[in-house]
Amino acid sequence: MVNVLTKQNSVANHFLAELRNVEVQQDRMRFRRNMERLGEIFAYEISKTLTYEPLEVETPLGIAETELITEQPVLAVVLRAGIPMHQGMLNVFDQAECAFIGAYRKTKKSGVFEIRKEYVSTVNLDGRTVILIDPMLATGRTVVLTCKELLDDFQIKHLHIVSAIASEEGIAHVRAFLPQATLWTGAIDSELTSKAFIVPGLGDAGDLAYGTKD
Repeated sequence: MVNVLTKQNSVANHFLAELRNVEVQQDRMRFRRNMERLGEIFAYEISKTLTYEPLEVETPLGIAETELITEQPVLAVVLRAGIPMHQGMLNVFDQAECAFIGAYRKTKKSGVFEIRKEYVSTVNLDGRTVILIDPMLATGRTVVLTCKELLDDFQIKHLHIVSAIASEEGIAHVRAFLPQATLWTGAIDSELTSKAFIVPGLGDAGDLAYGTKD
């Protein structure tokens, strides 16, 4: 299943438009904050799919019946670009445990690249709902590599994958190799450049949030 935030108009359109805007991108703090805001919206939408249990809460005037999430999801983030969106989701799932994944593209002189994963720090994911956060789903190779290794190591109950922008190719790749996952994205763009950057996309999310890598 693929869920697209901007398929229905909401304030998410404004945040995504500012993320794409080359002039607004000059304000690094605003770029990070807009990613954080999208994370908060994604968290709210995903919360509708979780399991709840009834609870009675004592108020100053009586007893109120409500329902609370039975278990917080685990928020897994691909460093470094995913950190702002991860913070947004953590603002909502404020008792969630987290996982951190260091994965990146290693590009050769020919322009061909491979995905390298060098770091994983995670809690036990057995029987847990996991939300993987990677703001740009371009080819989908990083997400597939990361998720397949997590699925090999743990009995994950359900997997959500969240991105600010995805390419059609990336969506197709993830659906082919991770059919059990639920995908969430702000928008789907149709093209990739020869270097596998999404068009029109927004550029390099990690560089825009934290500065150009040396």
